[in-house]
Amino acid sequence: MGGEITSAAGGPLVAWPPLASPGRGGLTRPAPKPAGQLAAGLMRGKTVIVTGANSGLGRATAAELLRRGARVILACRDRGRAEEAAAALRREGRGAEGSSSGLDLASLRSVRAFCQEVLQEEPRLDVLINNAGVFQCPYTKTEDGFEMQFGVNHLGHFLLTNLLLDRLKDSAPSRIVVVSSKLYKYGEINFEDLNSEVKYNKSFCYSQSKLANILFARELARRLEGTNVTVNVLHPGIVRTNLGRHINIPLLAKPLFNLVSWAFFKTPVEGAQTSVYLASSAEVEGVSGKYFGDCKEEELLPKAMDDSVARKLWDISEVMVGLLK
Repeated sequence: MGGEITSAAGGPLVAWPPLASPGRGGLTRPAPKPAGQLAAGLMRGKTVIVTGANSGLGRATAAELLRRGARVILACRDRGRAEEAAAALRREGRGAEGSSSGLDLASLRSVRAFCQEVLQEEPRLDVLINNAGVFQCPYTKTEDGFEMQFGVNHLGHFLLTNLLLDRLKDSAPSRIVVVSSKLYKYGEINFEDLNSEVKYNKSFCYSQSKLANILFARELARRLEGTNVTVNVLHPGIVRTNLGRHINIPLLAKPLFNLVSWAFFKTPVEGAQTSVYLASSAEVEGVSGKYFGDCKEEELLPKAMDDSVARKLWDISEVMVGLLK
């Protein structure tokens, strides 16, 4: 039996049973862990929120967890696409019930409204997967005036997680899974210009936001010690999704790029395996504050383990999203 669907897009909260975004790692495609190693029965009766779940990694992650019996809330910006994804899963024979809410991570107002609805309607929350992201987009700002990549990839998820934290604590043992990228290696936290108003480099800003994801996850794990709520962060590798839609590839180079992507990039289902593993496997029960790739713990660069930078980023983020005045 599958799980249950609930989607949340620019309008609804849809939950459904069992299904990946441009990966952010190396060019190899290691085989995902077999389903048997992912403790299929562990998710039965559990409620999971997956952000950006209407396509790519998010959809694949949601589908895999649904297949393991979880009840999944699809938290998506685009309501129509969320409903289409939910309908597609229903056609695959994984029936669902739905409620509705919106989650636009580029709007703190929308994040607050989504969390308010979840807290009103959901008596428990077992897993939160911060998956949605913006990748190397042209310079734009969020509704609240933040640079888009930093605003969506870091600040939106920062507020979302903090507002849902008490429900996760009440539902413990529970898990938070943060999707980052190997490209964090090329980023620094530019505290002097977090909104990139002085200078904007779309590649640097993406890497900065992914480094922020790791620092946030590690600091949150430290703050949650003793609560039985774990936090881990991962990179999915390079995955064939629409996340790279803002990258311009010369027309003559597109056939070669397509060939390379099909030969070496992961499929969404392959890319989703580490998210599913961290959300559901008994192997990582109680593990927190770690960085994973291909369902294995990996080493981080020193800048991603700088606790003083992580605390400073946390403090500034609290002010930016309005948790502290």
